[in-house]
Amino acid sequence: MTGVPASAAGSSAGARNAKSVPGAVGVPGATGAVVPSVAPGAIDSAVGSGVAGSPVDPLVSGDQEAGKGVRGGKLGAAAVNQASLWNIANILTMIRLLLVPGFVALMLADGGYDPAWRSLAWAAFAVAMITDIFDGHLARTYDLVTDFGKIADPIADKAIMGSALICLSALGDLPWWVTGVVLGRELGITLLRFVVIRYGVIPASRGGKVKTLTQGVAVGMYVLALTGPLATLRFWVMAAAVVLTVVTGLDYVRQAIVLRKQGIADREAASMEAER
Repeated sequence: MTGVPASAAGSSAGARNAKSVPGAVGVPGATGAVVPSVAPGAIDSAVGSGVAGSPVDPLVSGDQEAGKGVRGGKLGAAAVNQASLWNIANILTMIRLLLVPGFVALMLADGGYDPAWRSLAWAAFAVAMITDIFDGHLARTYDLVTDFGKIADPIADKAIMGSALICLSALGDLPWWVTGVVLGRELGITLLRFVVIRYGVIPASRGGKVKTLTQGVAVGMYVLALTGPLATLRFWVMAAAVVLTVVTGLDYVRQAIVLRKQGIADREAASMEAER
């Protein structure tokens, strides 16, 4: 009796095994024999247990898992970015924005000359100035800088300072030309930054920081209903603030001109290098 070839025996056994497994499907082999397939449940079991010779291609499986990981990573990053908007620095900025209408209401309450209401207005103004110092420091120290903060922070600064100056001038406590010089400088420098941003960013100078501090102290002293020597002192503090406002404004203009010239020179040099 002639022996049965091993391949045929294997094929026959595979066929019998395939019939005995529910849901299994026979797959034609290269020699025409039927290669047994494994039920879906067995595939999961083989993959989960790491059985060698599993019919599931580990490369395909790994790619699928990697795809899931990438998708999960993108969703996670989006969630983190969304959550980062509500950091402490941005919350302080939003508090400062919300203080603006409250400050104006307190400043103009009871005709705008009641010392008690003016004291409350000064408290709101002081809180706004303090949050202005801390939100920028926190954002830089703990890497909490966001696009919202970059836009909202300068708006909040100018809103509280501008509303205070306008209220003081409307009440006759401060000449309108002082308000015009301060607000004109702030708006002008802001526009100038946007004009030259294609060439670079004009950094905040130490003089600008001193100017901001002096302006805050001077306006705060005018918000309070001061009399006597303190009223004379606030006049000189405001005079110093106006001088710093003009001087630092001119310095920013100089920086913008230098930055623009340097940017144009760099572009021309890059263009000549590319032509070579």
